[in-house]
Amino acid sequence: MRKILFGIIITLVVLLSFKYCGDKQKEETLLKENSTLIQEQIKNVGKLVVTEGHFSEVFTYKNSKAIFADLVNVEKKALVVVNADVTIAYDLSKITYSIDEKNKTLHITGVPKEEIKINPDFEYYDVQADYLNPFEAKDYNNIKETVKKSLMQKVEASDIKLNAKNRLISELAKFHILTNSMGWTLKYNEKPIDNINELTGLKL
Repeated sequence: MRKILFGIIITLVVLLSFKYCGDKQKEETLLKENSTLIQEQIKNVGKLVVTEGHFSEVFTYKNSKAIFADLVNVEKKALVVVNADVTIAYDLSKITYSIDEKNKTLHITGVPKEEIKINPDFEYYDVQADYLNPFEAKDYNNIKETVKKSLMQKVEASDIKLNAKNRLISELAKFHILTNSMGWTLKYNEKPIDNINELTGLKL
């Protein structure tokens, strides 16, 4: 009787051991599958997110020069109409991250800075210049530099940059939805993201 009981106990121990090993293997396989799914999601999101805008401005350019021992001022001026296409882009393929399979955590460690591109088209009207103070290449270069600086200030003060950030957050929200659905945790610079609204307040 003791031998039969001992045999039953040994059999149960062996079966439980196999079950434990099998369950552990399933868990590890699931973790691998989850981490692969996360990497695929990052790859899919890793694209250029672009927000576009258009600006139209009118500038007046003036330049005067004193000649003949400062006795005479000669002036040149022009009316400049500028139409500019502006794009703000995030190259999400440059997101840096790490996957902690053991703790089921996706760490996003860095988001690329936005890339602002301004493509202005210049039209010159009412160009007036003196023979002694003609329009030169440096005048056109000065106009372009001044206009670009002015347009950049307008871009910074406009809604286009905010709209671009909102699009970025909507892409990052996909990571939260995915990790949350799998029982994983999403962290941005070690800060746990418990809900999508927390992404809005992050300094990206």
